[in-house]
Amino acid sequence: MPFFQVQIIDKIYGSHKGLKPAQLRQLSRLYSLPFPLNRFLSIEFGERLAALSAELETPLCVYANRRGQVVRVGVGTPKETQFSIDELPRQGTERLSGLRCIATQFDMQGPNRGALTALALQRLDALVILDVAVEGFRRRSAAPSGFVQRAQIANLVPDPLARWVVSTPQSLSQVAAQDFDVFLEDLEDEFRRTATARAVESDRERVLLVDFFSTRTSQRAMEEELSELVQLVTSAGGEVLKVFYQRRAQPDPSTLIGQGKLEEVALSVQDLGANLVVCGRELTPTQGRNLEQAVGVRVVDRNELILDIFARRARSHEGKLQVELAQLQYLLPRLTGRGGALSRLGGGIGTRGPGETKLETDRRIIRRRIAKLQLEVNALQAHRARLRARRQRKEVPVFALVGYTNAGKSTLLNTLTDADALVADQLFATLDPTTRRLELPTGDPVLLTDTVGFIHDLPPQLIDAFRATLEEVTEADALLHVVDLSNPAWMNHIQAVQRILESLPIATGPQLLVFNKVDRVSPELRSFAEQEYPLALFISAQKGWGFLSLRQALLRWVRSLTDLPLAESSIDGEP
Repeated sequence: MPFFQVQIIDKIYGSHKGLKPAQLRQLSRLYSLPFPLNRFLSIEFGERLAALSAELETPLCVYANRRGQVVRVGVGTPKETQFSIDELPRQGTERLSGLRCIATQFDMQGPNRGALTALALQRLDALVILDVAVEGFRRRSAAPSGFVQRAQIANLVPDPLARWVVSTPQSLSQVAAQDFDVFLEDLEDEFRRTATARAVESDRERVLLVDFFSTRTSQRAMEEELSELVQLVTSAGGEVLKVFYQRRAQPDPSTLIGQGKLEEVALSVQDLGANLVVCGRELTPTQGRNLEQAVGVRVVDRNELILDIFARRARSHEGKLQVELAQLQYLLPRLTGRGGALSRLGGGIGTRGPGETKLETDRRIIRRRIAKLQLEVNALQAHRARLRARRQRKEVPVFALVGYTNAGKSTLLNTLTDADALVADQLFATLDPTTRRLELPTGDPVLLTDTVGFIHDLPPQLIDAFRATLEEVTEADALLHVVDLSNPAWMNHIQAVQRILESLPIATGPQLLVFNKVDRVSPELRSFAEQEYPLALFISAQKGWGFLSLRQALLRWVRSLTDLPLAESSIDGEP
């Protein structure tokens, strides 16, 4: 039960080391001191807190709610005594947490970065810093020990560039005389106006990207991976607000990234009004839970993001079937440690597919559902096997179009066969396989099958769930490996596709490398690719360039598959 719904207790937070029982009792009495409802604090409360802090020679923090109740007394700085995200009352980009913090310090330097970070992470109504005179710190003033020399008020502002403001130094009586209710009403009005403006600007999910790289990763490789992650979020319907990454020898086992970077992400969530954090690495259940608690919004990893895109793209019954199986296989080992993240109401990235009821069910029911889906996938495999056997009896060669996602496979299929496969400049635009008949100029028929696009580190759940679809690749007579030559990472894409093909349980047929989108590249790049891959073809599926060479290659393969001689002049008249 949240702290604001229970009776006030006398627990002391922070470090108790060196404190005597009598001193702990003095701290506990702060819970029962009167606290004004419509003021930042009272003079009496400030003086009592300062005197006790000077006596103990340590900073103290007191947190009070809007009912005038002291809800936490801590020994240490605001950063050392702050509430965790899950302990705080419900909050949002348009409202604050309903808590204010009164903190003491001795160095007369005003609130430091750690205190202001605690202010932002907890979305406090206000942070009041009392500079207290203490014997060991009395350098600038002859004030007696325990005297409040000055006070400053810090509060959040909706401007992400400013983030917070700190008042000029004032006396304790000046701070105590200010109307807290008026201050708070004006401040929350500003936040509400900003949140409304953001909602009008975009109805998409506002996303922060977080990725981790080892110290051995090159700058170019990092840029390519981050660029692809941005494209994935865009394909899922999100709006990327900011990108964070960290290079370390090893990832943090509890949060993936270090504490400093994590605080930076959490602050940006508050500043930019983000409602989702996407991590570029697969997260363990513990990492996912800890990240959500630290940043205060939903966190999904790259695998969950890809599964979400597949859920958006699935149109046929078999596509939806395979996506649901993949999502449940991903969810099953993550039930433990998810905590409140299982209740994902309202839709959005990472919530599509099997639905809210599936996400809230227990392991036993999920396993039962997975078993049922696997039986249906097995039936789908058998159905596809019968279709392939029928094609083989007719001795029609089958060529499968494979390649990295967004390489232009669907455009190539549409141009060659007048098909109507979905074409879009986004990742995983096509999910369901499409097979069309193509007649070569000699009259020889072939079948072209457009398959789902690949991506590096494809989630293993997808490979397992889509085995019925991927069998179209393994059972094809030959593969046309389509590569987007205009993508700066085209060489890495070739390697990624090869790794996935090699990981399939059944060996694939021979491959023909087809470089697409050559109309978008420089002559120097094309010349380099021709030298590296002398047997490859170079085409533009959108403009129809290079189709003569492509059909000649298909015809040669048809003749080799049927053991018939190739007539050299059979397609000379093709335009």
